[in-house]
Amino acid sequence: MTGKRHGTPGNHPDAKNGNAGANVLIVAQAGRLEFEALIFASSLRQHAGDWQGTLFVAEPQPEAAWDGHDTRIAAETREALEQLGARIVPFTARHFGASYPYGNKIEALSALPAGQPFLFFDTDTLILGPLHDIAFDFSRPAASMRREGTWPIPPLYGPGYGGIWHSLYARFGLDFEGSLDRSQPDEHWERYLYFNAGWFLGADPAAFGRRFLDWAVALRDEPGDELACQSLDPWLDQIVLPLVIHSFGGGRPGPELAGLDGAVSCHYRNLPLLYAREDEAVVSALEQAAAPNRIKRRLREWQPAKKLIYQGKGRDKVRPLFDRDNLPSKEQPIRNLLKNRGWWLV
Repeated sequence: MTGKRHGTPGNHPDAKNGNAGANVLIVAQAGRLEFEALIFASSLRQHAGDWQGTLFVAEPQPEAAWDGHDTRIAAETREALEQLGARIVPFTARHFGASYPYGNKIEALSALPAGQPFLFFDTDTLILGPLHDIAFDFSRPAASMRREGTWPIPPLYGPGYGGIWHSLYARFGLDFEGSLDRSQPDEHWERYLYFNAGWFLGADPAAFGRRFLDWAVALRDEPGDELACQSLDPWLDQIVLPLVIHSFGGGRPGPELAGLDGAVSCHYRNLPLLYAREDEAVVSALEQAAAPNRIKRRLREWQPAKKLIYQGKGRDKVRPLFDRDNLPSKEQPIRNLLKNRGWWLV
């Protein structure tokens, strides 16, 4: 799917009005994700209860690309999510599924109402404050900048960052020069548009999702010479996301979105990492979200929550291992210490 026909589907009347309440999307299925979804929904209800948009929980069905896998959310979790105001919607993953679970966030966009602005969050996210405090402009897509330089890894004899990224923009008929952050030096990874896919937003999930899916499948099936030495797993969604966002006239989030990955939301990734590195406000928000009895009854069946939250091991054992004023610049050393001490509970 190539060419230069990219436009912005931002004519929906609410596209520039964050206070109107865009639909919120997370993806959940049997296992860890359903428990994280319960924490997310509870934190959304507690801290952004006046948000007017619907919380959609997209559930991949055990068919097509997920055939042979138990993906359905347990009845007890389903009931708790619905009591929190979530709307659980099924979708069929036809292209990624079990072979690339991160593709769920691409294919799940098809489960949202077309033409209505959307805000996607990874399920391992906490809502910390009111979403309506953020001045969203859904006609200008953006995504999370809480990321490291994980992709690409340029080979010794080239191509470099510029050559790899330029090849992708050229392939899909995009303006490469307009995507660059010229405050960063040439061949430094931050010069090139790259996001964490922990949150992203747009004006129309149907148009956004079609392009996201088409381009992700195209790169998976025919990576091209410049990507011959590059790993696409688990990075494919984060490779394609900046291309899609740029194609719809979006880009790096401005200061008006600073509350995401800030005072309004936290993409914690997993409970051990949350206790290891996040500040007290995030830990308190987690424990508040997990406190209601109807939530606790379900979460206690999940070992990470049982040990770290309800038995207090997160505060008593994990937090003392780290100086949160002097954390490593990269995540891997934190993960390594957690694993070595037996607290990598996921």
